[in-house]
Amino acid sequence: MAILASINIGQPEPIPGKSAQTGIYKRPVDTEVTVTREGLEGDAILDRRHHGGKDQAVYIYFADDYDWWASQLGDKPEPGLFGENLTIAGVEGRAVAIGDRFIIDEVVLEVTSHRTPCMVFAARMGDAGFIRRFHKAGRPGAYCRVIKPGAFHVGEPVLHEPFEGERITVAEMMALDGVREIDPDFMRRALKAPVHYKTREDFQDRLARLF
Repeated sequence: MAILASINIGQPEPIPGKSAQTGIYKRPVDTEVTVTREGLEGDAILDRRHHGGKDQAVYIYFADDYDWWASQLGDKPEPGLFGENLTIAGVEGRAVAIGDRFIIDEVVLEVTSHRTPCMVFAARMGDAGFIRRFHKAGRPGAYCRVIKPGAFHVGEPVLHEPFEGERITVAEMMALDGVREIDPDFMRRALKAPVHYKTREDFQDRLARLF
């Protein structure tokens, strides 16, 4: 059974080499945490243009992907290193698909999209080339919308309910970052899943321009 291995909360901290602040520095907490439609209470989201919002209220990363990164980095990453709110063990991260649900106590989360690395992530990792490295790895974690708010604590069992419709994995979505021409059939398939609203609008616009 999958387990909620860590809950990670971020406070405003300076971005290395910049005057702005970020909430990407997430650190584990051992108290019960409340989850609203907007995300985890107490978690800092500073760049609202690119982060947060109801369709990416909670970011999940998976312990099996951290295990893979340990072989690449030399040390096992600590939970929260990649800026995730929740670290879940017992789920194959690369196989997670849009529409999959994670049920933790009373909370229900639904996967909407993959994570696209940014310059702040690279700065947090202390490596300007980490964006490319993260993308090449194809292990993006998953953004989720909150279907049912509630509260949970570390160590609780996690029920993973796979989406029964078109399965578009987060790894497949990540592979399209920066691709100018996307296969129309793929976009039609993706639109049958509960994908992030920005992706939905983008794919709908692309398909409309084909006719």
